[in-house]
Parts: sequence; structure tokens; C-alpha cells
Amino acid sequence: MFEVREKPDMVEKAMLVGFCFAKSEEEETQLLLAELVELVDSLGIEVVGIELVRVRDRNKGFICGTGKSEELVELAKARECDCIIFDNEVSPMQQRNWEELADMTVLDREEVILDIFAKRARTKEARLQVSLARMQYALPRMARMWGHLDREGGGGGSGGGGASRGMGEQQIEIDRRLARKRISKLKSELEDVRMQRSTQRKERQSNNIATAAIVGYTNAGKSTLLNKLAGSDIMEADMLFATLDPTTRRIELEDGQDLLLSDTVGFVRNLPHRLIESFKATLEEAILADFLIHVLDASSDEIVEHYHTTKKVLAELGADDKRFIVVLNKVDRVTDPAILTGLRADFPGAFETSAVTGLGLPELTTRFTDLLADRVKKLTYRVPQARGDISGLIHREGKVLETEYEGNDIILTAIIPKNIEGQLEEFLVE
Repeated sequence: MFEVREKPDMVEKAMLVGFCFAKSEEEETQLLLAELVELVDSLGIEVVGIELVRVRDRNKGFICGTGKSEELVELAKARECDCIIFDNEVSPMQQRNWEELADMTVLDREEVILDIFAKRARTKEARLQVSLARMQYALPRMARMWGHLDREGGGGGSGGGGASRGMGEQQIEIDRRLARKRISKLKSELEDVRMQRSTQRKERQSNNIATAAIVGYTNAGKSTLLNKLAGSDIMEADMLFATLDPTTRRIELEDGQDLLLSDTVGFVRNLPHRLIESFKATLEEAILADFLIHVLDASSDEIVEHYHTTKKVLAELGADDKRFIVVLNKVDRVTDPAILTGLRADFPGAFETSAVTGLGLPELTTRFTDLLADRVKKLTYRVPQARGDISGLIHREGKVLETEYEGNDIILTAIIPKNIEGQLEEFLVE
């Protein structure tokens, strides 16, 4: 696959192209192109032109007709571009056709997102997931990359990363075989990661700790919100896909319960399906959480579209039936009262917050407590001082609010999780 992050000198200027196939799609195509500008910008590539192209009949070779494709190539050359980036999905054959016609690099939205993900991945899990998605994307495009792979291949005297070439077997066939082998290995390694995460999750469940996942469109302020709530220092930045690695932090609620909050990767429209598949291990935090915190950027003009995009991806993951809290973040940036009124109408009951200033966060954490109220009770126990095992259990599993001594007994008022109520029943003060 073409490596923007490793060879930035190869791409400096790009022209973006978005095809729409009906009059009703034009506005959506414009919005997607505007988002693509941000995606490309995050790779450090200068956008020197944006073209919205209306197509009546889809062409198998170029998406648009050959006349229009030649016109776009001339336009890109006139602008001294070294890359054309399509917002639409481009098949391997179409990508080869465009590169032969233009004699320059051609990317589509999916490859741009994959390159961003590769640049942002930090943990072993995220790197594995990105590698898998990139290999699956690259496999059908190997003919386009053959020369590059052949030059880099070594060992065995015939390239292919040390693989021996069978009788009559061409280099491209070796490369594809090695790619399939690599994909199988990545899937196996990812399965090991899932097993480890499953073990960790079972340990948390055995401790009866509630969990919540923060979800939402990329750059909505999810990491900043988690940092503010948990007093942590997760990477936060005003850029797309700042967070790829799942991060979990523990906070204590007003009633003494512990809550594990997990940050998740942000979503975008037209998120490639293979990325959803590859990142399921990360997004399992959302699937298995007790409830979801759906963070929206209140200052965005496209907040409604962002809301529906996130809901759509959650539905694909099977997490759309979860209890969830809608959070209108960055309300401190909304200066027009009419816009705020409209947001309240579109998202009734949503919490208005600013993860930067802390506005609305106490009310939000109170809502967490309310959602989990059925998991605990405030109870009073009379425990003989000789029963250190019982008082120890109360201190260990609950949160003691008040302690009194009466004769040889200890009077403990505590927040108790329901799973240990039965063990304490005989000491309960009615």
C-alpha cells in the first residue's frame, strides 16, 4: 500500500474529487468533501482543489465517463498536484486506471483513513488492528504495488520477503500468498488480544464494577471529557482520530460506587466496514458497557448528521439498544441563543457541558449515579467487634459512610452492592 506517513515527500499537493449520482445527493457530497479536507489535512497534505462531479451513468472503469476523467486529470496537472483523492470508494481496477491515466498517486477515502489510523496507533492492539485493515485493503490492489513490493523483497534470491518461488509462479502470486499468510497471523494475534481483554473484563465483572463507554463522532471532545471526569491525562487534541487506543479510568460516584469509564475511537461518516470489523476488539467496551455516554460537539454545524452516524455504527456493532446519555459538549463555544434553543429541541434531555471549563459535569455524574442506583443500597448494620470478617467485607466491598460504637458492637452505615446483601442479612438494622 502507498505509505503517506513514511514517504511524505511523494505527496505534497492533492485535488479532492467527490462524485454524486443524483441531485438530492449534492449537499451530502459537499459535506463529505469538507470532512475529507480535514482528513487529508491531518496527513500534512495540501489541498489545492475540490471538485464535485455529477455523474448520470456510473462507469466501471473510472466511475465517471472517460471524457470527464481526462478533464479531471488535466485539471489536477494544471494545479501541479501529485495526488488525486476520491471521496468515493474506488475499486482496485479503477485505481489502476486512474493512476495510468494521470501518472500520479490516486487514493480514496478509505486509504486516507487507514493512513491516519496507522499514524495514530500506539498500543500493540491498535497497531494489529490497523495492520489487519491495511492488509485486507491492499490484497486486491497488489498488481498496482507489484513493482514496489518486488524491489523491497529480499532473500531466497527471488524477492517476496524470502519466499521461494515455485515453478511458473509469478512474483505477484508470491506476494499475495504472503499477504494472506500475514492476514491469518494478524487475525490470530488479535484473537489473543481479545482473549486477554475478555479475562480482564471478567475480573472487573467479578468485582461487580459498573462500566460505561464514551462514544461519539471524532473530535467531539471524548478524551477531554474523560480527562476532566477522571483527573487523568489521556492524549487530547483538536484533530480527527486523536484517540485510537481504548483507555479506561475509574471514577467514584456520589453514592460511593466505582464506575469504569472507557474512551473509544471516534466515528466518521462512511467509516470503512473493514475498520469496524478490525476495531471490534476496541469497541467491545461499548458493546458490553452498562450504559453509553454519547458525546456531541454542540458547536458543529453537522451535529445531527454526526449523531446519526454514531448511532448507525453502534447498530452495526449490536450496541444500539443500550441505555445512553446524550452530552452536548463544547456549549461554551455556542454564542447564539437561537442555536442553543434548536439543540435543546433536537436533543431533549441532553446534558450541556464543557469538558474544558467543567460546566455541567457535576450534573452529568449525578445522572451516572441515578442510572446505577439499582445496583446498590444504603443500609445500616450492627456487627459484633469479634466479627472482623463481616466488618472487613463491608469496608472492602461497600463504602462506609458512618461508624459508631455501642458496647461490643460496631454500627456501620454503608453503601452496599446488591451482590453481597445476602451475606450481611443477619446483621441488618431494620
